Amino acid sequence: MAQNQKSKRRKVNFSLDAPDAEHVCLSGDFNGWDRQKHPMKKSNNGSWQLAMMLPPGRYEYRFLVDDRWTNDLQNPETSPNCYGTFNNVVSVPEDGS
Repeated sequence: MAQNQKSKRRKVNFSLDAPDAEHVCLSGDFNGWDRQKHPMKKSNNGSWQLAMMLPPGRYEYRFLVDDRWTNDLQNPETSPNCYGTFNNVVSVPEDGS
């Protein structure tokens, strides 16, 4: 294993169907669970979108929709959190597969 080899970041697309929402942010362990750092953009069809470049690894995340935590219903992979609910999980592969 080459310790000096820098892992390439991969594009990860996040989306949420919330046509009635006023404000949606993506929050997760990749941004210290910051509630404002990654606001999403609303498309004309009412879905919210955000593309991020993440290094390979496993990440937990949730959406903050109008100040309420919401899970990604399009992603069935979850992990229990310390609040008695679940976070979604996304894995970014080393090889881009």
